[in-house]
Amino acid sequence: MQTRISSALISVHDKTRLVDLARGLAAQGIRIVSTGGTAQMIRSASLAVRDVSEVTGSPEMLGGRVKTLHPHIHGALLADRNDPNHMRTLKERGIDPIDLVVVNLYPFESVTEQLGATPEELVENIDIGGVALLRAAAKNFRHVAVVVSPEQYGDVLLELERTGGHLSLGTRLHLARQAYEEVARYDAAIVEELSDWSGEEDSEGIKRHPREFPAIRFIGLHKVRELRYGENPHQRAAVYRSGREARSVIATAEPLQGKELSYNNLLDLDSAWRLSTEFDRPNAVIMKHNNPCGVASAETALAAYQLALACDPVSAYGSVLSFNRPVDQSLAEEVAKIFVEAIVAPGYSREAREVFSKKKNLRLIERASRPPDSSSPSDSSGSPPASRDIEFRQIDGGFLAQTGNTKLLDEPLIRVVSRRLPDDQEWQSLRFAWRVVKHVKSNAIVFSRGEQTLGIGAGQMSRVDAVKIAVMKAQHPLAGSVVASDAFFPFRDGVDEAAKAGATAVMQPGGSVRDEEVIAAADEKNLAMVFTGIRHFRH
Repeated sequence: MQTRISSALISVHDKTRLVDLARGLAAQGIRIVSTGGTAQMIRSASLAVRDVSEVTGSPEMLGGRVKTLHPHIHGALLADRNDPNHMRTLKERGIDPIDLVVVNLYPFESVTEQLGATPEELVENIDIGGVALLRAAAKNFRHVAVVVSPEQYGDVLLELERTGGHLSLGTRLHLARQAYEEVARYDAAIVEELSDWSGEEDSEGIKRHPREFPAIRFIGLHKVRELRYGENPHQRAAVYRSGREARSVIATAEPLQGKELSYNNLLDLDSAWRLSTEFDRPNAVIMKHNNPCGVASAETALAAYQLALACDPVSAYGSVLSFNRPVDQSLAEEVAKIFVEAIVAPGYSREAREVFSKKKNLRLIERASRPPDSSSPSDSSGSPPASRDIEFRQIDGGFLAQTGNTKLLDEPLIRVVSRRLPDDQEWQSLRFAWRVVKHVKSNAIVFSRGEQTLGIGAGQMSRVDAVKIAVMKAQHPLAGSVVASDAFFPFRDGVDEAAKAGATAVMQPGGSVRDEEVIAAADEKNLAMVFTGIRHFRH
């Protein structure tokens, strides 16, 4: 049965399109009850509105903490219109039913993202009355409609106009589901934040001690859109974003041009962008099937791209590119010479956009550069500031969780274990290769010279095979190159193969029971060998 909407309660923090909504409701003869600033804005538009305090007979109190928590409000929402006892009770107490609730909540999540927000400020942004209104209205969806976002106003008003003031049961159920989703997400954000509070106090108030792995972890995700398919055409897929704000991130990226992004595009774009932002100098990454097939840094993004492409031009066909500098016309013209699926960069010049416009299917993604207050990549000791971001992977019956691999090198752990020390050129090449190998699927081997990859061996079951594949794929002589290995060499054979190919220095974590044998192989071949003490597996 359709419910005729006769009265509405509106109490919103986000007043976007509020007056338009109120006008639309008034045009349907719907009486409006409201609170505080919401009522003032409606009244300022010369629209009739009744204050909640008139309905409850009680003024707002405790600085606004108590406004709608009253039987005259919740009785009006929770009464079952088909239950004679409920309706008799409303009549006896002089309570008019409320048919529509429009509420959006205090911006708790936005405040948590503000640098320097105190626990006291966060507490004041925990909504109580709004959440109670949403839950009550959603529970009674057979008779009450509930709206939680300005994005819903248009559809609700359109249906009211089309039906003469009615909302169908299907619409009310859909709105109730969204209301419960909003409440669940909101409460999860509060739990997430409170898990970092110690309960101790000092002169600045409650202490915050971030916990990476609380006993219960809530993950609030918002669907961005469904994708054409997953990794393969027979798999269905969608992309979700984390957090309330739709920031400029890969998950919410809308192509500036080109076809819709696919599941595989998004995976490759994310991996490519993470790798390219490891570098301060202009850098280019060519990513294929979630592995880099060419990486380079240079004085310009164009020069970096040309060096990266030279590493493996065959694999670059149908790849995804990432640049840590805006793309200009000269770079665009060079990239346009081959087929690539997508590009991510901090920006594109007008001339570059014109060049790419001739590639109708090429997806262009603009991703904001690293925030100014974030740690820039460096080989310094320790890790960047702690992040609330945790990586999750699904397994049978549950999830694995881990902190992100933000550490690159820890200087005190670095030691040269060979008789020969690396020279300055080898040190530069080793540090570059080490940044790249961190982003290659294990087992991973990277040959490089200077700031250019020469050969990459990825995802092999044995490390010596990864070395052989890297050598096989190299397009340039490897004489004078260096090698980075994401984990230790379990046998000397990998070092022997690298030396045979022309490598002169090796960087690896160390830690094998056969380290002495591996070091001896390096000394025998006159290789410089550096142990980092840090492993970079990527499964």
